[in-house]
Amino acid sequence: MGKVLVGNHIRKLRFNHNEMTQQQLADKVGVTRQTIVALEKGNYSPSLELAFRIAHAFNLPLEEVFFYGQNSEEE
Repeated sequence: MGKVLVGNHIRKLRFNHNEMTQQQLADKVGVTRQTIVALEKGNYSPSLELAFRIAHAFNLPLEEVFFYGQNSEEE
């Protein structure tokens, strides 16, 4: 079994929401820009609370922002 990871569509969603910057999203959800960078790169999995705040910032259900699956490189 490969490494399981939490992925996201944050970068694409920011672009589709008037090209929102990482800083704008960070300000909206109460984290640093560096946290958004780490999330987009897949280096950090958010807390459940932060995941919901990000989904709410895009007016989307959680499962349209985040996904859970296996790392295809290790399958």
